[in-house]
Amino acid sequence: MNAVNRIKAMEEKFDRALEAVASLDVALENFKAAIPEVKELAAYYESDLWRRDFEADSAGKLPCDLKRGILSEDGIYNLLTDYQRLKVLLQTPD
Repeated sequence: MNAVNRIKAMEEKFDRALEAVASLDVALENFKAAIPEVKELAAYYESDLWRRDFEADSAGKLPCDLKRGILSEDGIYNLLTDYQRLKVLLQTPD
């Protein structure tokens, strides 16, 4: 590979890497900002309040048009599991 082709190939890799690093930087800032909210969600999910809200929903006591993703056991469980997995990944050295 001659110098021109090598530089072009490396430049493409450089551009992709710059974009990936910039995107990750923004995502990490968003992740850090969400930590207090995730902790609050975990505390709610582990509390009697969540169970009571879940039971009220199951009994049809909540408005039909109320958004209730938080009452989805799979939804909140998956969020908290993904959060823990990402925390581990962020602590992993190069």
